[in-house]
Amino acid sequence: MITLLLLLAACLLTCMGQVSQKFAVESWRDLPQGWALKLRSPWLWSALVCLGLGLLVWLLVLQRLEVGIAYPMLSLNFVLVTLVARFVFHEPIDGRHWLGVALVIGGVVLLGRHV
Repeated sequence: MITLLLLLAACLLTCMGQVSQKFAVESWRDLPQGWALKLRSPWLWSALVCLGLGLLVWLLVLQRLEVGIAYPMLSLNFVLVTLVARFVFHEPIDGRHWLGVALVIGGVVLLGRHV
């Protein structure tokens, strides 16, 4: 049970890091050229913290699961990021993409039966 919670935490932290990256670059659009102001972005720092914590949790997952099982389950990030892209950023998602999401979910369910 703890392994599944750690895996879910790694996925959520990684997803939050990727979403924070998107918010960071969106906030940079109106900034002048150069990195000084961009490095002050709270979204950039949120991304770094989330991705760093996600990495540490991922290492805990790898201690408990075989990489051949754990890594494909990390593909849940594709599902989470797609949902955020659609419902937070209002990006269009076509039918093929949704089919891919369904296949990823199916694969994770099949792999989850071995955990």
